[in-house]
Amino acid sequence: MTDPLLLPRVDRLTRASGAYLLDAATRISGPDELLGTVAWLQAALRPVTGLPLRDGDGDGTGITLDLDPALDDEGYRVEVRPAGVRITGGTAAGVFYGAQVLLQLLPPEVHRRSLVEGVEWSVPAVDVADSPRFGWRGMHLDVARHFMPAHDVMRLIDLMAMHRLNTLHWHLTEDQGWRIEILKYPRLTTVGAWRASSQVGAGPEATQDGRPHGGFYTQADIREVVAYAAARHVTIVPEVDVPGHSMAAITAYPHLGVGAVELGGAPVPEPRQIAVGTEWGIFDDVLNTEQSTVDFYRDVLTEVMALFPGTWIGVGGDECPKAQWQSDPRTQELMRERGLADEEQLQAWFIGQLDEHVTAAGRRTFGWDEILEGHGAAGARPMSPGATVASWRGMTGAVTAARLGYDVVACPDDQVYLDYRQSDSPDEPIPVSIVLGLEDVYAFEPVPAELTPEEARHVLGGQANVWTEHMDSPRTVDFLVFPRLCAVADVLWSDAPRDFAGFSARLDHHLLRLDAAGVEYHRASGPLPWQTRPGVPGRPASREERAAYIAEVTANIA
Repeated sequence: MTDPLLLPRVDRLTRASGAYLLDAATRISGPDELLGTVAWLQAALRPVTGLPLRDGDGDGTGITLDLDPALDDEGYRVEVRPAGVRITGGTAAGVFYGAQVLLQLLPPEVHRRSLVEGVEWSVPAVDVADSPRFGWRGMHLDVARHFMPAHDVMRLIDLMAMHRLNTLHWHLTEDQGWRIEILKYPRLTTVGAWRASSQVGAGPEATQDGRPHGGFYTQADIREVVAYAAARHVTIVPEVDVPGHSMAAITAYPHLGVGAVELGGAPVPEPRQIAVGTEWGIFDDVLNTEQSTVDFYRDVLTEVMALFPGTWIGVGGDECPKAQWQSDPRTQELMRERGLADEEQLQAWFIGQLDEHVTAAGRRTFGWDEILEGHGAAGARPMSPGATVASWRGMTGAVTAARLGYDVVACPDDQVYLDYRQSDSPDEPIPVSIVLGLEDVYAFEPVPAELTPEEARHVLGGQANVWTEHMDSPRTVDFLVFPRLCAVADVLWSDAPRDFAGFSARLDHHLLRLDAAGVEYHRASGPLPWQTRPGVPGRPASREERAAYIAEVTANIA
């Protein structure tokens, strides 16, 4: 039977007799390879239980962690009996997920941060055997629209780990701010990390708050977050977004912008001085495609790769307007020199240059589904075979990429964009786009039905995308992300048939854990009074309107 209290859902769970009681004699033990997980579990349990939970000697009593290479890498077993608990994983990651399940078998108060008295720390006797459906179980976090301090990012990483998510796609640069220190180009943060004001609301009635906003992560901050995530088996995929969404970089270094742009008169002979963006949207200011600009971003990516040891490095590629390139004589000259037929091929050339740099360093390029555009008349792929596509404009990109032989991460906006409104209630704060309620998100299916089994193997998994134009505090992120992220985690972990009623029953209990962890989630009854934003306009859309727009913008890759 499946335990109704565990989330994400586990493959197999059977009950046994009795329970294991944590007390002053409980020890936690494991081999040298698992000392980090032993320390993590002790740190999770000691403050709230008040128990010493000293290191054990592996005699089978207490809580024993172990490895079994016969299990899948992220697979695990949890065996609980009155005499002790054994958690076994295929790798340290599997053991860690088993330890997370152990926490979920304890009372919800275990997720608090300090001593809780009057609770019996009892674990029901069970046998759990489990492994995930997908290897990429992720969340995308935009910290460029609204900066999130490192300690709040690490709190989100803890919440991801609690739900057995393993990939954080960290969106670090935008029109509205550059958030990562690059030592070779200090103006990216001294200038590009700050803006004069921020848009409040969405749509034509949006206003400005007139309040300066900014922040960035030093390289020491980045190393701390990366190490913190690694200890929780979360890999961070950094993104530096090019060639669009680059106003902050162009503000810091104007030579990166398009130089001679027709503005209703004679060409401007020098790059225009612009400002870090204060509005949300898509803007014409994009990078030029000089070799010097390519070299600049190669330097940037070299420093990024030194900070992030994971396989994938994000280069963005989304929503790049072509108007400046079309009207700029120098850009047109470069296109002729390079034998490029149009601006779509120019963008593919630019991304391809960075892809070569990433690939030469032994990494893999990660980009939005626009990187599939500009293939050329012969259909030649502009990216290396290891490039991976994030399909966000519906699932067209996923289908096209998989059929071309690229790996895919599914993150369609009409299923897993967690900045979209959660209901059609007028109380929803700053309602954006279509309604994505909990049941809508739970229906997310990362593998398109059109793919053959061989093509479907290219779908690595999926992620929820969190864009923060309208999330100006960690409290607001909580409200828009949870509990919908719980549904995403359930879908990406379990391959069991969908059962929304069963999920809802498990979630009802799981919300007690979110309460204990201090998560200010969206309630089924709607936002609480302080979660509303009365008088702040939104930009709601119907599904028909959104579908028509997506069909239009994906015509080049369909």
